[in-house]
Amino acid sequence: MPKPILVVKFGTASITKQNGEPDERIILEIARQLATLHDKYRIVIISSGAVGAGKHFIKDYHGNINQRKAAAAVGNPLLLAIYAKYFGAFGIFVAQSLCERQHFAHREQFLQLKNTYDELWKNGIIPIANENDVVSDRELKFSDNDELATLIATGFGAETMLICTQSGGLLNEKKEVVREVNQINDEILGLVDASKSSLGTGGMASKLTFTKLATRMGIRVIIFGMNQPEGLLKALNGESGSTFLPQTANLSARNKWLGSGGLTAGNITVDNGAKKAVLNRNSLLSVGILKSEGEFESGEIIELKDENNVTFAVARTRCSSADIPLRDKIQGFVVAHANDIVVI
Repeated sequence: MPKPILVVKFGTASITKQNGEPDERIILEIARQLATLHDKYRIVIISSGAVGAGKHFIKDYHGNINQRKAAAAVGNPLLLAIYAKYFGAFGIFVAQSLCERQHFAHREQFLQLKNTYDELWKNGIIPIANENDVVSDRELKFSDNDELATLIATGFGAETMLICTQSGGLLNEKKEVVREVNQINDEILGLVDASKSSLGTGGMASKLTFTKLATRMGIRVIIFGMNQPEGLLKALNGESGSTFLPQTANLSARNKWLGSGGLTAGNITVDNGAKKAVLNRNSLLSVGILKSEGEFESGEIIELKDENNVTFAVARTRCSSADIPLRDKIQGFVVAHANDIVVI
């Protein structure tokens, strides 16, 4: 049996100093603790911090989109060099993996990415992933490595995903770490502090959003901190941080990829009858569609929403958005086949 996959995500604030520069003491601890797990897991690291590492080289830096892209271009190799230095001390090589959302939206590109990671793992190399900020066509403030970590974890079928934060976990009203969460519901979401670090782009709300998706795909998620001795190892053993228990998910590898919603091109709102049919593992027929938003072509991934605007599934369509108004009255016209729908 192949070793299980462990995805570990480090946000900007968790690996940098107050001025945004990488904190080498933390990165050394990351390398030391992950080195003890290297023989047991196929490890992927998702690391923010490139902008912080490179912004000091950009004159008159104010943080606009072009300056952030330039800072990331400078910071990415600097950050990777620090990781390489400290992992190298334990005899482990690392590799850089700059990802874009399109790599997860198209099955063929995703499989190429997966095959590359498989080759790296065969050679004992740990891939370190980050969004390709330099060429991303979306502003960095919308880019979120919590999402990237979740896409990798769900698409690759990871056993566990660790998300490192300054807070050390999800905090309750008394600012105590919630040790275990069975299900992310309104009560859990109500604990979220709307504030977020000025260094990063995501907050706890983002983490819970993607944690909910990951647990629905059968992945255990642990939100933890590196601000205590053996923080990562203790979190993995359930001794610190907040553990979010996985839900039962008997999905194929393809449907895990589809269900991760790597890049949805639009969404369709359906009536209660169509929702019930989809939940009963039936195809989505055009007659049950109330409206569609976004422009998508046949074969692209979309979200399915109910009358309360809640996303309950993702699907690969059999028609374009332009076709729906023309065919919504055709009896029995299939917009998405049951085999191409994943309930989330």
